[in-house]
Formats: sequence, structure tokens, C-alpha cells
Amino acid sequence: MAIIRSQTVTLATITLTLLISLQLCVCYRGKVGAKTEISDVKTNEEVQELGRFSVEEYNRSLRRQRRQRQYKTMSIGDNIGGELRFMEVVEAQRQVVSGLKYYLTISATQNGVSKMFESEVVVKPWVRSKELLNFGPSNSTSQYLSSCCN
Repeated sequence: MAIIRSQTVTLATITLTLLISLQLCVCYRGKVGAKTEISDVKTNEEVQELGRFSVEEYNRSLRRQRRQRQYKTMSIGDNIGGELRFMEVVEAQRQVVSGLKYYLTISATQNGVSKMFESEVVVKPWVRSKELLNFGPSNSTSQYLSSCCN
């Protein structure tokens, strides 16, 4: 009798899990894991902070590259642009992955010139982590600046 109850509870649990999963798929109309546009980007404090974080991480990476080049007795300015100054995030999308992945288009200045950059950041709030995966010029710019995920 105990074995039958255990199997019944297991079957009921599996059935309930499948029904909930199906309901989620129907509600999202197949968009689970798809990128979604974030509205009101310019007033969204979380998105603006992620843009600022992206630029700060890029600048840290740039300073590390400069220290390594200086250590190797190369000229500090060889092939490395100036640090960026964050202006604002102008576009953003979010995707549910193992956390939240943000795709940001960022306006920043470099050596006094306004430029657009693309950034990918993964946020895992349950472990209080955020990681810059990629950062570089917007698609309209051909020069590649940095891949911060290595």
C-alpha cells in the first residue's frame, strides 16, 4: 500500500510539473529564452547602472593592458584607445538564461569623441553577481576594442 501511494504521489508531481511547464510556454507564446526589448531605458536605473558597470569594467581591462605593456617595456599608448566616459544606455534587451542576460547599446565618449558601444552582461541576483561578457564598438564601427570574457 505504501509503494502505491509513493508511485501515485510521484506521478501526480510529474503531471503537475508538466502542466505548469506547458502553461508557462502558452503564456509566453514560445518566447521563453527570447530577447525582449526593455522600455523606458533612459529612466531605468538598473539598466543605466549596468551600462556604467560595463564601461568601468572596460576601463579596468584597458588599465590592465597598459600595465602589461609597460611591464614588457612597450609604449603605453600602442594600439590602445583612451578610457571611456559613460554617458547613457540608449537601447537594451533582456534574455532569460541561467540568470538575466542584458544586451546594451551604450553612448560614451573616448578622447572627447562621442561613440556607441555594445555590451553583454549576465546578472545572477541570487548570488549577487554580474559579469561583463563582451564589450566593443557598435556594429556600425568596424574596429574591435575588447572581449572581456577571456
